[in-house]
Amino acid sequence: MQHLYDFIRRHPTGVDTFWAVFLLGLSGVSIVAGQVGNGPERVAAVPVAVALCAVVALRRRAPEKMLLLTILTGIVQLLIGVEPGAANFAMLVITYTVAMAGERWASRLALGCSLCAATLSQLRWPEETSSGSWTQSVFVVVVLTVPFVLAWVLGDSMRTRRAYLSQLEERAARLEREREAQSKVAVAAERARIARELHDVVAHNVSVMVVQADGAAYVLDASPDQARQALETISSTGRQALAEMRRLLGVLRTGDTRETGEYVPQPDVEQIEDLVDQVRQTGLAVDFKIEGTPRPLPTGVELTAYRIVQEALTNTRKHGGPDAGASVRLVYFDDGLGLLVEDDGRGAAHELYEDGGADGAGHGMIGMRERVGMVGGTLDAGPRPGGGFRISALLPLKPANQ
Repeated sequence: MQHLYDFIRRHPTGVDTFWAVFLLGLSGVSIVAGQVGNGPERVAAVPVAVALCAVVALRRRAPEKMLLLTILTGIVQLLIGVEPGAANFAMLVITYTVAMAGERWASRLALGCSLCAATLSQLRWPEETSSGSWTQSVFVVVVLTVPFVLAWVLGDSMRTRRAYLSQLEERAARLEREREAQSKVAVAAERARIARELHDVVAHNVSVMVVQADGAAYVLDASPDQARQALETISSTGRQALAEMRRLLGVLRTGDTRETGEYVPQPDVEQIEDLVDQVRQTGLAVDFKIEGTPRPLPTGVELTAYRIVQEALTNTRKHGGPDAGASVRLVYFDDGLGLLVEDDGRGAAHELYEDGGADGAGHGMIGMRERVGMVGGTLDAGPRPGGGFRISALLPLKPANQ
């Protein structure tokens, strides 16, 4: 049964042609049996039946043209006197078709003709009801008109239903496109976040390793113990860098951003002190103070604070010069976390930071601003009066739009 239904849907014109031939056969039997007029009327009934059956066969391909052909054929019937026969069933079919799939003007025209067809038929062939009263004629007109009206109403309902389904499909397609666009945006944002993370990890840890390696090479002969300590720092720093890079690259391999904590935890505020100790081991004097009462903070705020300090100290070590010193201040407010990182080195030009970092990676100050913006905070960065560089950030507990 399903195969038959699929075949009918794939070959609508073929199915209509089959019913047109069937209707033409019934009309031919009526004409041959003499049920449709006599003499010239019977001869004229043949092209009328052929025209109406052609309407059935081509109704889906050109519904408006077939409606006009049906009206013209009906007028010819009235003028010549060819009585209605089996072929006139095509009028019901084209009324339904035009109401369902035709233009609006054609649908209204089909409704108007349907309301007039039965009345004109009774006026043209009154002998069929001559034995009855006018009430009987009215009853016959009503009975003959009802099928046409029902056909039009059914077709118009199908039109409305198809339009509704089309809107639903269009809406579903639009939502699907929007979901795909949002997914692409989310993927791009996640890749940008991972790029920032990788920049911070590589820029900081490799910088520490290079400084320690140079120091170890310098004191290797004179102070083996100090060289050994530098090598141990290189080893621990490398393992830390590899762990964080494994976590980030693991996200790219799985393609699931929810697994960002699978390998190692995200850095937080408590690890800033360890970060400062690590930087001190490279020879950079760093003063670290915490003001206020430490308390748990949102993960995004803690990670942002850690990365800002990491980026700032890395830039100080790169551009501050050999005698540079730095200070880091964490201030806990009731509604957020304040962060101040300063150095007294010769520094790099402010434009260099704004262009994305001196290393050309494109994730320096721009990355800081993006991180602060994601948590709804503010960032102020620039040269200090008298030399050095200052980075000040205020990270609220909740974004400003909440």
